[in-house]
Amino acid sequence: MRAVAAALLALGVASGARAEPLPPPAEGSVRVAAFNASLSRAGAGVAWKDVAEGDAQPRAVAEIIRRVRPDVLLVLELDHDLEGRALGALAALIAEDGAAPGVDYRHRLAAPMNTGVPTGLDLDGDGAAAGPSDAQGWGRFPGQYGMALLSRLPIEGLRSFRRLLWAEMPGSLMPGAGMPEAAAMVQRLSSKSHWDVTLRLPGGETFHLLASHPTPPVFDGPEDRNGRRNHDEIRFWIDYVSGEDWMTDDAGRRGGLAPGAAFVVAGDLNADPADGEARRAAIAALLSHPRVQDPAPRSAGAASAAAAQGGANARHRGDPALDTADWRDKPEPGNLRVDYVLPSTDWEVTAAGVFWPAPGAPGAALVEGGRRPASSDHRLVWVDLRPDGR
Repeated sequence: MRAVAAALLALGVASGARAEPLPPPAEGSVRVAAFNASLSRAGAGVAWKDVAEGDAQPRAVAEIIRRVRPDVLLVLELDHDLEGRALGALAALIAEDGAAPGVDYRHRLAAPMNTGVPTGLDLDGDGAAAGPSDAQGWGRFPGQYGMALLSRLPIEGLRSFRRLLWAEMPGSLMPGAGMPEAAAMVQRLSSKSHWDVTLRLPGGETFHLLASHPTPPVFDGPEDRNGRRNHDEIRFWIDYVSGEDWMTDDAGRRGGLAPGAAFVVAGDLNADPADGEARRAAIAALLSHPRVQDPAPRSAGAASAAAAQGGANARHRGDPALDTADWRDKPEPGNLRVDYVLPSTDWEVTAAGVFWPAPGAPGAALVEGGRRPASSDHRLVWVDLRPDGR
């Protein structure tokens, strides 16, 4: 407990020191954010316990959220439990006053994930049809690496595509070699899930938050199962916002997004358009889609980190100020842009950023720590949006 208290004092979370939150969104705007908060643990229920007991790492996560104060927040890597205890504990922690005032998220959403759900097949070829690599999405237990939504806007609907089979995607990159023949009848597209969440704005308009967390395009073999799946999980949104009709949701409703509907694609997509090991065609196509705009959020901390850490970062082609993840630099992959908030062209972008303060700046201690960061190896990405340019 002394170590936890010391860590909190160093972060300015428990000392009573006040911190200025980000300026609020411009009049008529809402702030939408995505944050891979690294609140996943090795066993079921452990994340809930850590958050509920106020351990240092979830407290640092909560403090970042209090400083950015998004109206809509997609949380990645929060282990899912059927009772919603982990999400409830996180919401309660964020509502507490820290260095910045608490934020009350009345509207919450969590749903089952594909992680840890058995397929009954030996997908990794190790001779056993059991284990995290043989699940629908890599996980030691159902719900590991889950995602959830915290919102100050009313949540009016959910379309989930968790059960959609990978083989149902026309022209999918699903590998044939290196996987059992029966995989096409069993393997789902989503490593976690794909959500279309309808939210209502203060003026009465609605928009669609399109949320997902594709598998990392690594940790596989020459068949490139994860690289191919990451590509297709991202490609799903390209087809969806284009109005394609091949996809069927978990309730049996067919088809993509209605023409002209406002949306925001959000999540840890695990793909950088310039660097890293992802098959970059899908993320490049999403960023350049005629219905999508890229606010390109930047931070001074990302640029500073890439310059100071060197290694793989020195070989990167992308702008380091756009990075959102602080990963191992030697030998690979270095820091990458993998977390996104991408609005449709219906919106006016009034501001955007990444919570990655430069060293010595207010809040910098919340993201420092190298391979064991105070909060997460990802950074919170936020975009302020105003409907129809009003």
